[in-house]
Amino acid sequence: MSFRFATSEAPLLPVGRAEVFFDGIFSEPKLSHPEGVAVGPDEWIWAGTQDGQIVRISPDGSEMEPVATTGGFALGLAFHGDTALFVCDLKHAAVFRLDLAARALARFTAPGIRIPNFPLIDASRGRLLVSDSHASGTPGPGIWAYDLKSGVGGLWYSGALNFANGLAMRAGEDAVYVCETFAPSITRIEIRTDGSAGGRSTFADGLPGLPDGIAFDQAGNLIVGCYEPSRLLRISPDGTRTEVLIEDPTAHVFCHPTNIAFSGDQLFTANLGRWHITRVAMDIGAPPLWSAG
Repeated sequence: MSFRFATSEAPLLPVGRAEVFFDGIFSEPKLSHPEGVAVGPDEWIWAGTQDGQIVRISPDGSEMEPVATTGGFALGLAFHGDTALFVCDLKHAAVFRLDLAARALARFTAPGIRIPNFPLIDASRGRLLVSDSHASGTPGPGIWAYDLKSGVGGLWYSGALNFANGLAMRAGEDAVYVCETFAPSITRIEIRTDGSAGGRSTFADGLPGLPDGIAFDQAGNLIVGCYEPSRLLRISPDGTRTEVLIEDPTAHVFCHPTNIAFSGDQLFTANLGRWHITRVAMDIGAPPLWSAG
């Protein structure tokens, strides 16, 4: 497997628009290779680490509070309004649910999913969608769906995906967008009126990087965190143009950025290669929280 990630165009934003928001190399606990990041209803920045630690960081980046631990390897995070945080865990091959009021963490999903990578709240249908990365180098299914109340669920999209990773939905559109990291591409899967998975189409392919986490901005552009090289991409709303938004050739401010999350016109990225969360001053901010549920 080989990829060519060179691009002749300069990034849209200078690397100076990014800064280390919180450096956890000496914090207690250490912010050890964070994969997941999400903005909570409390406006704190939440992250998950390779040790299964779930932490939250104050909006000004001055303090970090440990909240819970899975005892595994935390991947993607997703908030269900102000009631719960869902956490994918690699070691346990499960999704955990953190009750935000009680700070109680419990396994949410039954065995079955292989590599639960990223959770997405489909609030209008009362369910949680979860990408299953299946196996590195071996495409397979797919995307799972679980009832938000009971946790009952199963495979929702059974088509083969080449390491399904980040998920996103766009306001007013019945579709799920999924990163296929080793394609490298973004695939769009239709949601039928009955909630089942419909046809798939390629939204953007031949990406100049390995896509990991995705989020839509207010203008409908898809922002993509690339695990390699250390850059963010911006894909136009119709998928016809992909540009390098910002990158760090030294892999210090960005170092294998994975999941990304908006807070207004600020974008936060986890950095699986180091011990910090990065903040980017964006020109276009986040859309309204239309599906906070």
